[in-house]
Amino acid sequence: MKVTIVLGTSTGGVGAHVRMLAQRLPDSGVEVTVACPPGTEERFGFAATGAAYRPVSIAAGPRPVSDAATVLRLRAVTRGSDVVHAHGFRAAALTGIALGRRRPGRTPLVATWHNAVLVGGRRRRVLALIEAVAARRADLTLAVSPDLVDRARELGAPEARLAPVPAPRLAAPSRTRAQVRDEFGAGRRPIVLAVARLAQQKDYDTLLEASSSWRHRNPPPLVLAAGDGPEYDRLARLIESRGLPVRLLGRRADVPDLLAAADVFVMTSRWEGSPLVVQEAMAAGVPVVATAVGGVPALTGNGVVLVPRADPEAVARAVGALLDDPAARAALVERARAAAAKWPDEAEATQQIARVYREVSGRS
Repeated sequence: MKVTIVLGTSTGGVGAHVRMLAQRLPDSGVEVTVACPPGTEERFGFAATGAAYRPVSIAAGPRPVSDAATVLRLRAVTRGSDVVHAHGFRAAALTGIALGRRRPGRTPLVATWHNAVLVGGRRRRVLALIEAVAARRADLTLAVSPDLVDRARELGAPEARLAPVPAPRLAAPSRTRAQVRDEFGAGRRPIVLAVARLAQQKDYDTLLEASSSWRHRNPPPLVLAAGDGPEYDRLARLIESRGLPVRLLGRRADVPDLLAAADVFVMTSRWEGSPLVVQEAMAAGVPVVATAVGGVPALTGNGVVLVPRADPEAVARAVGALLDDPAARAALVERARAAAAKWPDEAEATQQIARVYREVSGRS
């Protein structure tokens, strides 16, 4: 079976998920071609997995002239495919236009939705139209959270289901906990860790506001934030001007080491589907405080402490309570590991996707 996977610009979870599929699907008898912008291929190296690579420019936002060229390009690169699998509703909409309306004999289109629309106003109305095209042109929509499943159905998807997006198996730490703590001069201070792109969706302002209340603890926690992104300079100025106990580490390749050194992991996002780093933290045995948004409650069950979004006081209280109670931390870690043991691993998730391809191709 020949499958073309289409995605746009990606710097994180979507690209990592597609790379996993490109690497593992051949074990299920699927020949993979990946069509995406050159920058995405450069970052994730799909061709290095053995997949064929086809460059396709998919802009982050609507651009009528370049989008028309993209549709023509997608028609060319998907020709001869048994199934096309688009990731992200924008890639799904453009691919759906390239393939045409659903009809007998058309190449089946599977679309995976990884993110929600968080903007408002005119831009939201435009993106809602793109979402609708993506939903209606796909034969089957997979979504990483229950709210996205509901959204796809609301917009006219003929069928929508929840899709597993497992985190890659976390590598073992290369340094001891003490060595990592020494790097940051933590001493006796607890380490509160966040790992995310520095973007508005991740709502680092809530984390920074929460951190201001921790300065009065004895000893005060040290907040380490690993990741880069467009908010870096603004957040750095805010940290410096307010004297907050937060260090922006930039992009790091040693997340297993950082998790091994952390006392609590915090995620304050405005929305998440099936966040890989929360899965990694839970599997690594780090107590997690996370906002109850998107697919996080369904993913984590009672294995994390859930707090409302945009509520710095709730974050501060939850982290403080865990730091003050070693028994509560240990119990939370046990529940997290029990929840993580029920998640499908990469092999199982890939086999599920391969079965989806056979299902939709059999329908056509």
